[in-house]
Amino acid sequence: MAHSHSHNHDHHDVKGRNLLLTIVLNVIITAAQVVGGLISGSLSLLSDALHNFSDVLSLVVSYVADKFSKREASFDKTFGYKRAEILAAFVNAATLLIVAVYLIYEAILRFLDPQTIESGLVIWLAILGIAANGFSVLLLRKDSKENMNMRSAYLHLFTDMSASVAVLIGGLLMKYFGWFWVDSLLTVLIALYLIFMGYDLLKTSFKVLMLFTPDDINLEKIRDAISIHPKIKNVHHMHIWQLNEKETHLEAHIDFSEDITLSEFDAILDEVEAMLHEKFEINHVNIQPEYQKDDAKDIIVQD
Repeated sequence: MAHSHSHNHDHHDVKGRNLLLTIVLNVIITAAQVVGGLISGSLSLLSDALHNFSDVLSLVVSYVADKFSKREASFDKTFGYKRAEILAAFVNAATLLIVAVYLIYEAILRFLDPQTIESGLVIWLAILGIAANGFSVLLLRKDSKENMNMRSAYLHLFTDMSASVAVLIGGLLMKYFGWFWVDSLLTVLIALYLIFMGYDLLKTSFKVLMLFTPDDINLEKIRDAISIHPKIKNVHHMHIWQLNEKETHLEAHIDFSEDITLSEFDAILDEVEAMLHEKFEINHVNIQPEYQKDDAKDIIVQD
């Protein structure tokens, strides 16, 4: 059994500090909105506070996952905590969806029984939410492009900022037109947006956790690319999965047309590894060499 592995260490102390700062900001926003929502009677403000509280939890999970993902591998944890960030992304996405469904339920109840709302307080707290979340979004924007965990935290904060804008508009409409039903409508819109944003992230992180083949990888193309080598007769029993966003693993059985030596196999393996990394961005290759072995030769073989 031959094995190759290339590491891509990416330590971002700044990433951790930015997450910690956004946690502090969100705790302040949440506390202010809960108090303000209870005093003003605004469900959209309370829903925004609940949304922000879910963000505080998700940001804490993201921060812990970021710290754990940097820990070294050991005898009892041979991959270390590299999947911690994917797990965090899944948990965060799931909480988004749960919060969204609850908000819709509360909004329907309020829509059937509209109440007078202290709109001035709603407006000022919405402005606070926009400012703090806007700053947090800018802090995490860069890292969100290359990391699923950071993207989940970024999405939470971005939806918060959008929700605060909606609450501000609602506050103005309530103040100047007395349209208190707008509060319930905004709550539903915020919740639907949460569902839209959360579902995609939930699906993506679920696929990684379940070891599904990445969407951009075609097993038949990989088999054909490996089989081009004149001494390779067949590629079968393939497994491809992502350990995390930066590491894609492949294991397969390769049937050789000749009874080659171990040194010949090592040379061919080097070629295969280089090709897989260059063409398919696969950076961890595990090959089992075979010669006239009587086993199933299908691409996928049920273990």
